[in-house]
Amino acid sequence: MEIERKFLVKKEELPENLPAYPHDNLEQAYIITSPVLRIRKKNDSYILTYKGNGLMKREEVEFPLTREAYEKLLTKTEGNIITKTRYNIPEKDNLIIELDIFHGIFEGLFLAEVEFPDEKSALSYEPPAWLEKDVTNEITFHNSTLSSMSEAAVRQLMKTL
Repeated sequence: MEIERKFLVKKEELPENLPAYPHDNLEQAYIITSPVLRIRKKNDSYILTYKGNGLMKREEVEFPLTREAYEKLLTKTEGNIITKTRYNIPEKDNLIIELDIFHGIFEGLFLAEVEFPDEKSALSYEPPAWLEKDVTNEITFHNSTLSSMSEAAVRQLMKTL
């Protein structure tokens, strides 16, 4: 079970020396978006992910893939391929802020996710000031939704940030 909250980020208040934090280069695409069936390249590893329906809390299961399987499945995806760099920033209470800096057509989008051990922790979480707006319940900011946006919708979204 995945329990997470998602936030827009104040770009001008990002943590200093960002490249010093552990980070991964991600590429991901969607075979279906409801429920989610996603493939991801994380540096040099490949993952198939199933995510059930839900916003803050939902089922999540991951399976390893070979590069060959990833490349074959990539031909079965639709919509935008999402590329981003994910920084893992330590937070209080042994939590990790996963800061995603998007590339490509989503250049300029900065989102952060924090995963929690339970709903009580998620609901009582007080984010640092650089996490601007809680968008956990806004489907627009879920990667599966971003993947299915038209170019015009992406341009419109990027104007609002």
